[in-house]
Amino acid sequence: MSQHNADEEAIRAIIARQFASLSWHEGAGPDTTGFAGDFLPGAGLYPAARPARRIEVADFAERMRGLSGTTLRAFQETVLGVELLIFGSIAIAAAGGEMVENGGETSRSVEMLLLVKSGGAWKIAAQAWDKASDANPLPDALVSDATSR
Repeated sequence: MSQHNADEEAIRAIIARQFASLSWHEGAGPDTTGFAGDFLPGAGLYPAARPARRIEVADFAERMRGLSGTTLRAFQETVLGVELLIFGSIAIAAAGGEMVENGGETSRSVEMLLLVKSGGAWKIAAQAWDKASDANPLPDALVSDATSR
């Protein structure tokens, strides 16, 4: 396997782990330790709410853990497709995702990640996302089997 293919596999694994770590069933909660473990120290998150506001990884993880004990009893996040651009030890990834809240309400979003390879491991340096809507639909490449590329 070429180094580029190995890097691509490693980044796709991080994205899959990120989505899986924020999924839970009623009576459980998110894997916030697994979620936080993929970020560089000091990495920032930028949720869809505007104006844009940086959130610390630990604060976001705590917020999700808190939601799992109240109104958000179940949450499933699924990767729909991924587009990657890798150059040496830096990469950008766009991931289309679908979220199902409490087994019913479904929404979609695009997450953009800036990744850096350091010490032989890929880590997320920053992550931002925005919600999809009728006026702002997911790009086809992030919905239709883009994960197999």
